[in-house]
Amino acid sequence: MDERVTRGSSNSPQTGFHAGETEEAGGFSSLPKKQCTKNRSGEESDQTPREESIFNDSCTGDSAEAIFCLCPAAHELPLRPSPAIESNYVQYYVIDFLKPEHDQYIYRHANGLCVIGLASTHVALKNKSDVKAVDFNVGKSSRSDIKVTGKRKKNAHFLEANSALCKVIANDTFYIIRCCVRGALLEVNERLIKEPELLNKS
Repeated sequence: MDERVTRGSSNSPQTGFHAGETEEAGGFSSLPKKQCTKNRSGEESDQTPREESIFNDSCTGDSAEAIFCLCPAAHELPLRPSPAIESNYVQYYVIDFLKPEHDQYIYRHANGLCVIGLASTHVALKNKSDVKAVDFNVGKSSRSDIKVTGKRKKNAHFLEANSALCKVIANDTFYIIRCCVRGALLEVNERLIKEPELLNKS
């Protein structure tokens, strides 16, 4: 189960190349200068040295050999890239939040966006419990009715750390899922309404 909460944003620094320079390992190096040569008529002409091909003769044959030339360590690459949630987010866990065994996770992006969900050790998911339903109607209005617009995220609901996000019904018991962080609620995972069993796959 994922709910997204933002606590601000930060602009990443811009980088670029200086005019007339190319990037190499260890820094920048100047572009090759034009060389002055004489043609058959004896006149001088400006020529730029031809760039050498990055492919050698052995890469022009079989496609597998060409791939090996481009990436000699290709056999060491993973079959699938790592999920974005692992590479772009810092993972935190809140243990026993307000009640015993109410464990939740917080995945925080560098821009301040937080994804809130249930940890696998939460009492509602223990022993692969049969989750019957997820209800976002826990306040004056349903959390699923939030529709934010614009750059300033108009209509977002501001919540405290102990504010309720939803109710999870499992084992004939309902559990209140909290926000865990102070911020503005941008959206909820509406798929959980029709597919509450997704909680066991998180």
